[in-house]
Amino acid sequence: MTTPDMQRGRPGAGILRTALRRNSGAVARGTVLMGLYQAGETAFPIALGLIVEHTMQDRSLGSLGLSIAALAVIITTVSLSWRFGMRVLQKANTTEAHRWRVKVAACGLQPVARDVDLKSGEVLTIATEDADQTADIVEVVPLLISSLVAVVVAAVALGLADLRLGLLVIVGTVAILSVLSVMSRRIGSSTREQQARVARAGAKVADLITGLRPLHGFGGNHAAFLSYRKVSTEAKHQAITVARVNGVYAGTALALNAVLAAAVTLTAGWLAYGGRITIGELVMAVGLAQFIMEPLKMFSEMPKYVMMARASADRMALVLAAPPSASPGRDRPAAGGDLEVDGVHHGALHGLRFKVHAGEFVAVAAYQPRAGADLAALLGANVPPQAYEGVVRVSGREIKDLSVEALREHLLVNPYDGEIFEGSLRTNIDPSGTSGLVPEAVEASLLTDVVALHREGLDHAVRDRGANLSGGQRQRLSLARALAADSDVLVLHDPTTAVDAVTEQLIARNIAKLRKGRTTLVITSSPALLDAADRVLVLDDGAVTAEDTHRRLLATDEDYCRAVAR
Repeated sequence: MTTPDMQRGRPGAGILRTALRRNSGAVARGTVLMGLYQAGETAFPIALGLIVEHTMQDRSLGSLGLSIAALAVIITTVSLSWRFGMRVLQKANTTEAHRWRVKVAACGLQPVARDVDLKSGEVLTIATEDADQTADIVEVVPLLISSLVAVVVAAVALGLADLRLGLLVIVGTVAILSVLSVMSRRIGSSTREQQARVARAGAKVADLITGLRPLHGFGGNHAAFLSYRKVSTEAKHQAITVARVNGVYAGTALALNAVLAAAVTLTAGWLAYGGRITIGELVMAVGLAQFIMEPLKMFSEMPKYVMMARASADRMALVLAAPPSASPGRDRPAAGGDLEVDGVHHGALHGLRFKVHAGEFVAVAAYQPRAGADLAALLGANVPPQAYEGVVRVSGREIKDLSVEALREHLLVNPYDGEIFEGSLRTNIDPSGTSGLVPEAVEASLLTDVVALHREGLDHAVRDRGANLSGGQRQRLSLARALAADSDVLVLHDPTTAVDAVTEQLIARNIAKLRKGRTTLVITSSPALLDAADRVLVLDDGAVTAEDTHRRLLATDEDYCRAVAR
């Protein structure tokens, strides 16, 4: 599997620069505080060396007390600077991650889909894990600079004792970083591939959860499990590869740091033995050699985290910079208008042409389910205008000339698999809390029995995806939401497939009554809904082949009778 084309997104470096610029104040404060922390840590062995040096020359209680006071100041500086520095950086990191999560989620929830080759599960992974790893750059840069401060202070202190010690630290640090920078590139590419595979596995899970009930229905759950297992295994193998690369990187960094520390210690011992440095300077050098391993370790690990942040930022750029799949217009349709499909070719639709007049209740009997689904997607503006031939008009205006927001307010398409959200019955029916038709919608969809079953009524809690509701209850809840919206034009796609025949008959009559005078189109094979409609359009092989009332078609069209009679 390969990751999507990186050229379509804005460079990840731009996202990282935005994160740093937006948090420049916190980064600056964190850098100063963490620099103080590292300087204090470095000053500790230097102070010990000076104390030893002066104690051997001046053995007085005053000198000892001054030395203890100096150590106390250093320890206090180290403690407070670390505490407040990490607080500033972690707050900025968390806040920045939240901003990117919201931004990516907003892109995924825009009414016009973006032209990016990612599934919803992959976008979810980008909005969570990749957003978090991208925001880490806010913390990584100050830690990188503060580690550099420690190395520079140690090199200067050792250089003042003997130039060879300072040069050894500088040359050793440059050599270590040169080796590790090469290895960090491998980590970046491996991490990018791992993130893509994990996202693909997440997308597969999302798809399986969405289709779990149908899979159980026809016994396809085992095949689906094997499909997910294959994708998950690929992600596992890539994760092992990344862990192996990280392990080699960490081991190499630790070994090189240890070699440098040992070289500094041995060189200092050799210089002390030859009388070129004092005992105090030897104590300082040995202390710094031991201490310098920690900032060197942090300094050498930072390129790895930078590459990981860059890989995540590149993936976020795929979503954030992807162009919309369609360019919506700015017009608004007239109120209470008609609906017209003129010569449309798309998917299973071949030259489809029909018109629903304002206030009319029309049913479409699609002999091929795919044609019905394509028609619903087309009317719901889920298909970019450039992806189909022909014209779809609402109130005499082409859909492509209308703004998506205005179209959604005027024309509502309720899919057969409408999502149910965690909350309550009321919030699922009227998410905005502005509908004045909630009681009527509940009654028309025959959701009254569900409301009556629970003491809380419409405030009864609903789990995510309606897990505590039956299939028929979820479908009626979705229908109630569509009816409560009271849009000028309503399109329903198979709204009663999960209810019994008696309930279906009552719902059909209720829809016709509640929507009287409002434009309504129902894509269905339900005899009850077909009979309740003013007229029926027969959709066969992607085109309208017959048009009449349900009862006349039953009496005159044998194919229609076989297709819809139950």
